[in-house]
Amino acid sequence: MGAGEGEAAGSGGGGGGGGVARTSLDGLRDKNVMQLKKLNTALFPVRYNDKYYQDAIASKDFSKLGTKLLNHVFDLCAKQNIPEIYLHVQTNNDDAIAFYKKFGFEITETIYQYYKNITPPDCHVLTKFIGQAATKK
Repeated sequence: MGAGEGEAAGSGGGGGGGGVARTSLDGLRDKNVMQLKKLNTALFPVRYNDKYYQDAIASKDFSKLGTKLLNHVFDLCAKQNIPEIYLHVQTNNDDAIAFYKKFGFEITETIYQYYKNITPPDCHVLTKFIGQAATKK
């Protein structure tokens, strides 16, 4: 979780036909670590123990959290002989694309009209080959 604010278009469920919902991101602290745990549980197939979260709080260096998570996924893939990883990124999300490219992901496909409720609705598929698959590529 990082610092900053963003806006997300909301589809009003009931009153007023939609609007803009304000979203803010906060630094990780004891007060909100349970929210991060719930997000990780919902989003990732990997379960992190309490020490992982306590180390993240103690480090105060949250900019490296995504890097640590990604490296952990790479390690798991290598151990389980998973040859490639792919993910979807919205085509205008230049920061995410640059982040993943730093780790060897490449844009391998563009899917048009992938997203239903956001603009642009298109995504890139970014792929990274792991272990022996990377050398055969």
